[in-house]
Amino acid sequence: MTLLTRRNALKLGLAGGALLAGSSLAMAQLRIVVEGANFQPLPIAIPDFASSDPAFGKEIAEIVRNNLQRSGLFLPLDPASLPVRVGDVNATPDFATWRTANVDALVMGSVERGGQISSSVRVWDTQQAAQVVGKSYNTDPNSSRRVAHIIADAIYESLAGGSGYFDTRVIYVAESGPKANRVRRLAIMDQDGANVQYLTDGSSMALTPRFSPGGDMVTYMNFADGNPQVYLLQLSTGRQQRLTEVGAMTFAPRFSPDGGTVAFSVEQSGATNIYTTGINGGQPLQLTSGAAIDTGPSYSPDGSRIVFESDRGGSPQIYMMSAGGGNAQRISFGQGSYSTPVWSPKGDLIAFTRQSGGQFSIGIMNADGSGERMLYTSFHAEGPSWAPNGRVIMFFQDPGGNDGPKLMSVDIWGRNLLTIPTESYASDPSWSDLRA
Repeated sequence: MTLLTRRNALKLGLAGGALLAGSSLAMAQLRIVVEGANFQPLPIAIPDFASSDPAFGKEIAEIVRNNLQRSGLFLPLDPASLPVRVGDVNATPDFATWRTANVDALVMGSVERGGQISSSVRVWDTQQAAQVVGKSYNTDPNSSRRVAHIIADAIYESLAGGSGYFDTRVIYVAESGPKANRVRRLAIMDQDGANVQYLTDGSSMALTPRFSPGGDMVTYMNFADGNPQVYLLQLSTGRQQRLTEVGAMTFAPRFSPDGGTVAFSVEQSGATNIYTTGINGGQPLQLTSGAAIDTGPSYSPDGSRIVFESDRGGSPQIYMMSAGGGNAQRISFGQGSYSTPVWSPKGDLIAFTRQSGGQFSIGIMNADGSGERMLYTSFHAEGPSWAPNGRVIMFFQDPGGNDGPKLMSVDIWGRNLLTIPTESYASDPSWSDLRA
């Protein structure tokens, strides 16, 4: 079986005729320009994909439409309103007809399912009468949804700039049972809520899962030994192991950018400090010291610095230090207390949770602490996690009472608030990189 990889799938469409590669690419006129929160989603027409199995072609096109619509940057038009219900990827569109229908961006696709899935897609600028992108994909027959996600990523990249984030997964804590006795186990799903799998059986509580940069390893907090301890879980094999033997409790783990090191907190003799250790063992290195509670470490994308939460000044605030420890500087100065800092994949922003006046907010700030903005405020919201393109944040929100938490997302402009569908109550999301 040939597994789908982005390296193999994201190829220029050269096979099957010259049309995919032969048309000139549209200039930059057909682009979404996002400046602050005031912009309109780009209307885009995506007829059903051509296929010998029309239901399959419709299914793939619908996943692409849903991905783009959920980004908040695109407005897919109702397929029933389009001049053409099924696209023809091998023909040049009748641009006058599409312009009359007020369509600027047009997607034509085809998909076939046999021994493998083969798909082609072309994006057209109808005003310029030019092709924006043309690509083809081949994958194993079990990866039909991934094909749709990768197509959506290609469209997003060509029209919105930057990389997409649809061909990703989210690991989270699935919660079930009565509020006083919740079962909490690890689960993983596609970013749109599909293909849920459970990774732990709930016999011991699991919290705060975090993906490795490569996506095959997860670090999390496991209560199997009574007190919380940091564990590693390899997704491809299911193998689990305790990360290290240090302190009474270890918690709040997160990988370094190269995936070879985990930073985490250790409670020992009444103090909580930040340590690091390699995933293959070795002596843990202590980065902070003192009587304060230092926790929630998160590396900068270049691995040179760590942001973390500390109450050393009297209330929980965000501090920054070098990755080797020392010279910690406070960077949060707004009203209330701060927690769960997470560095953006681009390195330009830090997401956090702020608690003030009985409300919780998900916010972002520049890497030096300036430019603080709240994106979402409610009774209880926390635990931000970045999409790999640095434009969207997922978190969890708990309404209180007998209900349980749910996953939500919002973009960095404070727009496009969405609830992420899950089979159960859900908390502690961690967003993967784009899949390999």
